[in-house]
Amino acid sequence: MFAKMAFAWRWFATALSFFVFGLGGIIIPIIVVPILACMPGNALAREARGQKFIHFSFATFIQLMRVMGVLTYEVHGMKQLREAELVLANHPTLLDVVFLIALIPNANCVVKGALTRNPFMRGAIRAAGYTINNGPADEVIVDAQKVFHKGQVMIVFPEGTRSVPGQPNKLKRGAANIAVRADVDITPVIISCEPISLTKQHKWYHIPSRKMHFTITANSKIDIQNFKQETSSIIGARTLTEYLTTYFHTEVGVSDSVTK
Repeated sequence: MFAKMAFAWRWFATALSFFVFGLGGIIIPIIVVPILACMPGNALAREARGQKFIHFSFATFIQLMRVMGVLTYEVHGMKQLREAELVLANHPTLLDVVFLIALIPNANCVVKGALTRNPFMRGAIRAAGYTINNGPADEVIVDAQKVFHKGQVMIVFPEGTRSVPGQPNKLKRGAANIAVRADVDITPVIISCEPISLTKQHKWYHIPSRKMHFTITANSKIDIQNFKQETSSIIGARTLTEYLTTYFHTEVGVSDSVTK
């Protein structure tokens, strides 16, 4: 009986959490974005305010879910996150980007162009000046270089979409191209969720048997200088992608074996 009541509460709390998230996605473009635009300062200052606001909003959302008993979490390697320039993370769940932005106050991230048409996301994207992946790869790399020059942290999911549990990561070459051509080291982040939930195969209402526990681990930086010594940036990016594929497959495999 108690287990059924606990499950019912988590279903309700999860529904309420995502309702609040959706409500925020409507309020931000209607109220917050105009207020931020009217505040003094140049475009960079407005962008920084937008990023901090989204950071605070996402951190509040995570705490709401924690307080209501939907999830618990632990973070390892905050020092590495504070020193990061380019964060590459695996992407097992719907909440991965929410966690990372909640942990990094000056986060920028590469988002799909389709998300700019999502009424629940476009307000946050506009307010924070996130990088839109809606054209040639070279444009994204140029935009990423601008992000680093502003002193912001770029978040990229090299898989491009949520991974499939139990299957090897398939990394795209865009993240490696950014690292090699912008000449920035990589801070790898490993995210795990137990029990597995909020994947591509799980809707928000597919509530697991117990509350979700997230582990976010930022590891030591990956020095890209060896990859820049290749005969060309194309070969360097290809070699780095192969290295990252092996790296994430190994790290995620270790993480999965620990949580099972």
